[in-house]
Amino acid sequence: MVSRFLKNTYVFLMYLFLYAPILVLVIFSFNDSRSRTSWEGFTLRWYRELFSNQQILQSLKYTLIIAVLAATISTIIGTFAAIGIYKMKFLERQLVLNLNYLPVLNPDILTGLSLMLLFIFLNIPLGFITLLLAHITFCIPYVILSVLPKLKQLPANTLEAAMDLGAEPFYAIRKVILPQIAPGIVSGGLIAFTLSIDDFVISFFTTGQGVSNLSITIFSMARRGINPTINALSTLLFCSVLVLLILINFQKDKEKEEGGY
Repeated sequence: MVSRFLKNTYVFLMYLFLYAPILVLVIFSFNDSRSRTSWEGFTLRWYRELFSNQQILQSLKYTLIIAVLAATISTIIGTFAAIGIYKMKFLERQLVLNLNYLPVLNPDILTGLSLMLLFIFLNIPLGFITLLLAHITFCIPYVILSVLPKLKQLPANTLEAAMDLGAEPFYAIRKVILPQIAPGIVSGGLIAFTLSIDDFVISFFTTGQGVSNLSITIFSMARRGINPTINALSTLLFCSVLVLLILINFQKDKEKEEGGY
């Protein structure tokens, strides 16, 4: 009984340590003062200022456009890449999967710096295109890792059986394979969208003048001093990511109920 109490206390303190700063940020986003230490009343003034700030609105536009495009393109590429990897022989599949793990395990600063040097070497001006390509690049491995487990649940010769019955390869993939792995595709797309919205380090290295996402804008504003508008923006960003994570977990639970991994 004592051991269980200590374990629960430890878990509570750990989560309190992790989330107390976020809770303070959320609370002070409604504080009717620029003070970061004293509460002087409830207000929505900082949220009103947030939505009248053209720099933030511009960053929000770029963030959403990049996130939607990166999630869509990386989901399409990652899904077909996962199907190709699944059909490889064992040794080839393991080699490609190990290569796929590298962007996931690499520090973000290494990935961002490498992509920046690549774009400079290819003489591609840093800006919207390079930022989008960078986001697509680091999202694809996560989509592959989300789709592959669903492919492994399929009967081994599903594609061959459909083709034996007269279906063309692409038709068989579109009508037989994709509907059965749809939960994995949706999960991969949501993960890619979340990662794109939340990214700072890789975006910082691969964007150019006049193009920035919300993470870069928050960093730039914080360097000039903590403005309560940053608290409001960070609160909305946190809530958006939290909703997406809840949707991802809901999707995962749904997969398990349907016999998922």
